[in-house]
Amino acid sequence: MILKDSLRAISDLNPHEIIVVDGGSTDATILIAQTMASQVIKCKPGRARQMNAGAKKATGSLLLFMHADSKLTKKSFVRMKKRMTPTETAGGAFSLQIESEKTSLKVISLLATWRAKYLNIVYGDQAIFVRNDIFQKMGGFSPLPICEDLDFFRRLGQQGEIILLKEKTHTSARRWKKEGILYTTLRNITIGSLFLLGFSPQTLSKWYSAIR
Repeated sequence: MILKDSLRAISDLNPHEIIVVDGGSTDATILIAQTMASQVIKCKPGRARQMNAGAKKATGSLLLFMHADSKLTKKSFVRMKKRMTPTETAGGAFSLQIESEKTSLKVISLLATWRAKYLNIVYGDQAIFVRNDIFQKMGGFSPLPICEDLDFFRRLGQQGEIILLKEKTHTSARRWKKEGILYTTLRNITIGSLFLLGFSPQTLSKWYSAIR
């Protein structure tokens, strides 16, 4: 199961704490999480709601938000901590690496990193990190049904310096494989672009299905 592999990889980093927030799963998510997480929290589904719930329970000074199908290498984790201590940087994200040998997905990973670096457009699969005090000052993630990550990172840039690390976060290619590389890519670009142009997140969320 993807969650088990992800939690094992996170545990190997020896973080201050691991908090898993379950949004109403009907599989073995909670049982698996309880074996490796410091805390397992249940709340209503919705990434913004779930991440805010986890942050509320966090005791560390630096928050790192990761999707269930994402992983970090030890090198990436150590680099993040080094860059965030003791500077006044507000937060940041990692470069993206989709776990696949397909040339098309390697190109998409490179373009996602370019987009983040030059356009300041960062998605949650790039593992956003932020100082806890800054997060609280911002009021956390906005209660949006989609694009809460884009909204948060753009607001984060107003709080101080933000960084994009060259070190990568590795994310599963399962959505691209399941829904098709071209369709998934074009849909993500369309949703993100329309959101930034001011279209309703409630409407845009209907185009994005949850995949467990």
